[in-house]
Amino acid sequence: MIDFHTHTLFSDGLLVPSELVRRAFCIGYRAIGLTDHVDGSSLDFVLPRILKVAAELNRFQQVFVIPGVEITHAPPDQIPELVAEARKLGAVLVVVHGESPVEPVAPGTNRAAIDSGVDILAHPGFITIDEARLAQKNGVCLEITARAGHSLTNGHVARIADGAGAKLVIDTDTHSPENLISREGAVRVLVGAGMTENRAEEVLGNNESLLKIFRQRLS
Repeated sequence: MIDFHTHTLFSDGLLVPSELVRRAFCIGYRAIGLTDHVDGSSLDFVLPRILKVAAELNRFQQVFVIPGVEITHAPPDQIPELVAEARKLGAVLVVVHGESPVEPVAPGTNRAAIDSGVDILAHPGFITIDEARLAQKNGVCLEITARAGHSLTNGHVARIADGAGAKLVIDTDTHSPENLISREGAVRVLVGAGMTENRAEEVLGNNESLLKIFRQRLS
């Protein structure tokens, strides 16, 4: 499994990074993104800690750890500044918390994230076809999520993304150990979103392709 969206004690996750990565290894993970929630108040102290622990873990264990952040509930007009700051501080992976139907995310968040060229727009809810087309143009991946609640619109996201030619990835948005899934579990989530098994394998292939980009950024 390759999973680009997880949380640790640096935000609202339950585990320290080392335990999260160890548990991921034990169920077959090959790579994991540490993407704790940040906004303008916390980006400059959360991200340096993630960068530090990712570098340490990549020296001592087998799961490839990708240091990043998830910009969460920031005002849409602030998102471009926060994305630029995250890149400047060294984030290899930048995620934005999309307009999930189960949280009061500000309208315009999806568009601001896509305009800013983030790597992944997480659980983008009722994303529009025009937004998905722009995501395709800007190289922004749209997320199919295993996270309860956020996953309510997986079918919509899959259909809209396919109609626009936008790239999909699958992540867990892990906050606690039981949120981690195997590769087989990921296939079930994708099929549950209305995909054939062949299409599910293509999405997992997108995770593989994105991983190569992140490896290059860290090399």
